[in-house]
Amino acid sequence: RESDRRAWTPVTYTVTRQNATVQGLIEGKAYFFRIAAENIIGMGPFTETTKEIVIRDAITVPDRPEDLEVKAVTKNSVTLTWNPPKYDGGSDITGYVLESRLIGKEKFHKVTKEKMLDRKYTVEGLKEGDTYEYRVSACNIVGQGKPSFCTKPITCKDEVAPPSLDLDFRDKLIVRVGEAFSLTGRYSGKPAPKVTWLKDDIAVEENDRIKIKTTPTTLCLGILKSVREDSGKYCVTVENSTGSRKGFCQVNVVDRPSPPVGPVIFDEVHKDHMVVSWKPPLDDGGSEITNYIIEKKDAHKDLWMPVTSATVKTTCKIPKLLEGREYQIRIYAENLYGISDPLISDEMKAKDRFRVPDAPEQPIVKDVTKDSAVVVWNKPYDGGKPITNYIVEKKETMATRWVKVTKDPIFPSTQFKVPDLLEGCQYEFRVSAENEIGVGDPSPPSKPIFARDPIAKPSPPINPEAVDKTKNSVDLSWKPPRHDGNGKIIGYLVEYQKVGDEEWKKANLTADSCPETKYKVTGLTEGLTYKFRVKAVNAAGESEPAYVPDPVEVKDRLEPPELILDANMAREQHVKAGDTLRLSAVIKGVPFPKVSWKKEDHEVSPKADIEVTGVGSKLEIRNTVHEDGGIYSLTVENPAGSKTVSVKVVVLDKPGPPRNLQVSEVRSDSCYLTWMEPEDDGGSVITNYVVERKDVASAQWVAISSSSKKRSHIAKYLIEGTQYLFRVAAENQYGRGPYVETLKPIKAIDPLHPPGPPKNLHHVDVDKTEVSLVWNRPDRDGGAEITGYLVEYQEDGADEWTKFQTVPMLDCVVTGL
Repeated sequence: RESDRRAWTPVTYTVTRQNATVQGLIEGKAYFFRIAAENIIGMGPFTETTKEIVIRDAITVPDRPEDLEVKAVTKNSVTLTWNPPKYDGGSDITGYVLESRLIGKEKFHKVTKEKMLDRKYTVEGLKEGDTYEYRVSACNIVGQGKPSFCTKPITCKDEVAPPSLDLDFRDKLIVRVGEAFSLTGRYSGKPAPKVTWLKDDIAVEENDRIKIKTTPTTLCLGILKSVREDSGKYCVTVENSTGSRKGFCQVNVVDRPSPPVGPVIFDEVHKDHMVVSWKPPLDDGGSEITNYIIEKKDAHKDLWMPVTSATVKTTCKIPKLLEGREYQIRIYAENLYGISDPLISDEMKAKDRFRVPDAPEQPIVKDVTKDSAVVVWNKPYDGGKPITNYIVEKKETMATRWVKVTKDPIFPSTQFKVPDLLEGCQYEFRVSAENEIGVGDPSPPSKPIFARDPIAKPSPPINPEAVDKTKNSVDLSWKPPRHDGNGKIIGYLVEYQKVGDEEWKKANLTADSCPETKYKVTGLTEGLTYKFRVKAVNAAGESEPAYVPDPVEVKDRLEPPELILDANMAREQHVKAGDTLRLSAVIKGVPFPKVSWKKEDHEVSPKADIEVTGVGSKLEIRNTVHEDGGIYSLTVENPAGSKTVSVKVVVLDKPGPPRNLQVSEVRSDSCYLTWMEPEDDGGSVITNYVVERKDVASAQWVAISSSSKKRSHIAKYLIEGTQYLFRVAAENQYGRGPYVETLKPIKAIDPLHPPGPPKNLHHVDVDKTEVSLVWNRPDRDGGAEITGYLVEYQEDGADEWTKFQTVPMLDCVVTGL
């Protein structure tokens, strides 16, 4: 069975020997075999080969190699090649053994130490003039086979021959587009020459279409599906150390032309004919254009009619048209190899179309002086008839009427110098074209210009100098140039240069950023020395520079702080409550001092707005209250020193409430009020006090005094038995302060005394546990009606009296005795 199958196949049933030949096997396949013995009783068990057997011929040494050839001979080397043996002995060739014999010697010697698989070998290190013969043997797994037939005796010497070149192509070759062509030939030379192909002096590179094939004796350049770009001068060069040979062929890949180049231009249009023109094809197909084929078609029909096929010019008259109909024109180019695709025109109506010229484009004005200007324009479309005259007009910008600048004709020049302008006036110009049909529309007006002499560059600024400096800036000042070049000075350009450098740097990029005669150059490096220069700029350009005389070292100029106080920083500042407090001062010093405001040596209130500018500082508090008063100080400090000024601020306000309001000496119709002055008089002397009263049952307060300067008052005319509340407020020139009230009501009654003792106390009845008592009213009631009598008893011998009860009448029964 085959090793990759399970099914067993019988080979024979009649073997009586202990061996058998199995035929019909496939070379290279692997098989398993099994054998069973059989007698008349039956077949015994099978015995199977232990491993698969691969079918191959018996292995021998290989045959001798064939075609041993000498490929190259030099004075010290020989190059040989050979082909494998016809039969490898049943096993792969594992190598070759190359042997040589010096003529005159008997034995062959191995040239290679190790077996080699390559069938080419160069024997090196030979002696010039010696003669050798060579043979080669093949080896496989069994061993080394027979050697090949020997080469002829080979003498070591250089073989040289200049290149020869035999070409199969002529000097010129014409090929149709899409066809293939090849340039072939034969060559020879020793040593073997190098073959190179050029097209128009550029090396030919292989791609999908271009193939280069070179053998030791033949050369070939083949191009499939040729295109127009394959045209050119091809050159093949065969070169070795002894010289070179070249062959040339001018290949022209030809095709029908590309279409004529559009658009089709209608040079003339008339009611019965047109004249059209076009441009030749970009590619003539490699062959000269022999003629153009022109056809016409009514735009509303599908039929193309021939006009001519005999013209070689790129212009043609289209005759026999019907007026008012629209036509299309179709043009083909033709050469020896075919007709191009067509160029088709737009539709055009057959009618006369002469008209007045178009309006020229906006004219340009140049070379302006105080009394003249040159107006320049481009020629417009002439309307089909030649232009015979141009009309130039002018007007002042604010005027409405246009005036011709001359009565004489202007032609063919497309510019005119307009005279007689008024200096300083602003003008606009326009141009019209005229032909035999009439005058066309005027152009758009030119840009307005002022009649004044041209502007020259200004002279340099005068006396530039450094007037101030800090650690990173320098302030420059100068005077305007003596001459402004008849143009307004737009501004100045300021430049600076670090001493030792060659490059000048711009402090400002544009002149209009420095219109004044001063500039602050910033971004400088402290401690370095700089040069400065200034240029004036007008519309004509920049003046020559004016230089600051001496280099300037950049560092702070120290000046101690100086305070110039404003009027609101007098020694004492009064401000009414609710108004705005403003304190300010002008500050000087270099560098500019650090500014700090304090109140009573503490930070000022957060509600204060503090502003510091480059020239001073201002403190502002809106809606002032009394607490904003106090001593304010302004301190300025820089490395050269410090200075402090103080101002007392008084916020004038209404006084606070009076203190400690007391009521005494209450009577049935009066009482006595006293109080102390307020803790805060509001910054102004208290002028008077206001005293008011109110019946507790009423909502209305009644003034009882509004001009008292004393801190006491007798409240008169009270109604006996009525309860009153009192309040007092202080007043100064800024208003009335808050009231202070009595804490509890005061009743208007005369003062009370205890009543006298009851009279004639005695008992009227006695029981074992109680006593009945009676008495008379006392002589005095103390100023108020008697409300009751307190009865007490005391056990005889005791120290303390025991309260029994209070009774309203003049008798009582004491019980519980």
